[in-house]
Amino acid sequence: MGRLFGTDGVRGVVNRELTPEFVTRLALAIGTYFSGGEVLLGHDGRSSSVAYAGIVAGCLASCGCEVYNLGYTPTPTLQYLVKKHGFSGGVMVTASHNPPEYNGIKVISRFGIEIPREDERKIEDIFFEQRFTRVDYSKFGKVYSCSELIEDYIDDVVAKVDADLIAKRRFKVLLDCANGVASLTAPEVARRLGAKVISVNSHIDGTFPGRAPEPTPETLVSTAEMVKKLDVDFGVAYDGDGDRSIFIDRRGRVIWGDRSGTLLAMYLVDKGRRGPVVTAVSSSSLVEEILKKKGVDVVWTPVGAIYIAWKIVELNACCGFEENGGFLYPELVPVRDGTMTTALMMQMLADLNASLDELYDKLPSYVLLKTKVRLEPEKKVLVPKLIERLSAEFSEYKCITVDGIKVIMPDGWFLVRPSGTEPVLRIFIEFKTEDRLREIYDKVMKIIKEVLG
Repeated sequence: MGRLFGTDGVRGVVNRELTPEFVTRLALAIGTYFSGGEVLLGHDGRSSSVAYAGIVAGCLASCGCEVYNLGYTPTPTLQYLVKKHGFSGGVMVTASHNPPEYNGIKVISRFGIEIPREDERKIEDIFFEQRFTRVDYSKFGKVYSCSELIEDYIDDVVAKVDADLIAKRRFKVLLDCANGVASLTAPEVARRLGAKVISVNSHIDGTFPGRAPEPTPETLVSTAEMVKKLDVDFGVAYDGDGDRSIFIDRRGRVIWGDRSGTLLAMYLVDKGRRGPVVTAVSSSSLVEEILKKKGVDVVWTPVGAIYIAWKIVELNACCGFEENGGFLYPELVPVRDGTMTTALMMQMLADLNASLDELYDKLPSYVLLKTKVRLEPEKKVLVPKLIERLSAEFSEYKCITVDGIKVIMPDGWFLVRPSGTEPVLRIFIEFKTEDRLREIYDKVMKIIKEVLG
């Protein structure tokens, strides 16, 4: 059987891989998988999302599902509402941080987390075998509008933090919503917490005219400049569907998610939350360096929020995060949530009476390099050999092989892994000095060229 699901749902270029015919078959497979029940549906602001959500709604109903349509919504809002209101599951039409020509579909379990990998395989089998449920007309499902439920989410996020404490701080924040659906929740939550909010790129537009929907140092140059010039306490930049949040301190420094995640994890541990902290192998080894000092175990997972989420549930973990800006706070629901993370950041800074730049400066300083090399499809069979060779070459150090290979050394680390979304090999290298980084980079690249040719 073929594969449809990638690292995070099913994605493709609209009218190329993701045609209306493809969406119809996929939605029928999802409806068959749910076998009736009540399903919560939502979509982001991409140009094709309203139309594709309509296709999904009709197909789910034709399989006997009762469909409740949130309309425009951040992904974590839908995920929380699935769990809170006891839906059988959810479907979110979104391509998250991908460029505007993409769209995709995520399938959500009744727990609010994306369905596990084995259930993705079940949907793929139904899709390729075309074993679609066709109910009698008398059992055809209904489609309801329920956009008002988003207020439940906003209320409950505010209730998860100390609103009075935060309001006393009188934050001034800049929120860059990337012309995405985070604009429906993040500014409102910040205002309810007493902040003066400067909204940037906060009108929903599926062409993403303000900036690319993935928040990175490269796409946030102008946002970071605004943070400095407007004298705000900090800035936050979201991705297209509002599940990631990248923070910018008042000096205009863009802070990777493993750094902000480490700060939040330390705060939660100090406030009494128990359990390990879960993060992907793409996060910095400084996570372990810092949290071990507090007696907290760090559990490494493959890249992908779904792995972190289910591991949090399995271990009853304190929290989880990714270097790309996804932070998972199980007190609400263990999924990436940019709006909830913003509220948590406000609480931490208010409670500690600190600024984000002061806390960030206390973290160890590393030099980071991220790059990638083309991995032709016929060369993928050589990846296990590459991992074996790197393991042997760096055998005296801690090697983690849950997703590619991550090697942790006393002064830094590196990760080599095949991408789950592109035909490339991703390479992350981080060390305390530029010279050491270059030394390891040259050694790793030499081995990659020897194995892959």
